Amino acid sequence: QVQLVESGGGLVQTGGSLRLSCTASRGTFSNYAMGWFRQAPGKEREFVAVTTWSGDAAHYRDSVKGRFTVSRDNAKNTAYLQMNNLKPEDTAVYYCAASGLGVGVYQRAYQYDYWGQGTQVTVSS
Repeated sequence: QVQLVESGGGLVQTGGSLRLSCTASRGTFSNYAMGWFRQAPGKEREFVAVTTWSGDAAHYRDSVKGRFTVSRDNAKNTAYLQMNNLKPEDTAVYYCAASGLGVGVYQRAYQYDYWGQGTQVTVSS
């Protein structure tokens, strides 16, 4: 069973940057597509970005395109979400998740098998 631990969240001003990390233990990290989701207070969890098992493809929600970049280092069992030009509406708890469905980019929470505990990102205006 894969265990995921996120880190890198925090408080940043509008226009600032953060890099989230998601480190996996147990299982074979390179077997999984890695996704990022977020959940703001009072809202449903929403898809943010995903990278395939090899890292050769990625997909983003429209509101973060051009600002966020998802990547992975399979040798380090770690996925990353680089977030630039942050906006107050990006404030949320961010979760990483692993999908064992095979090659593809997955945007639905039910397509993921394992989840991290979440890390808080707060963007002040």
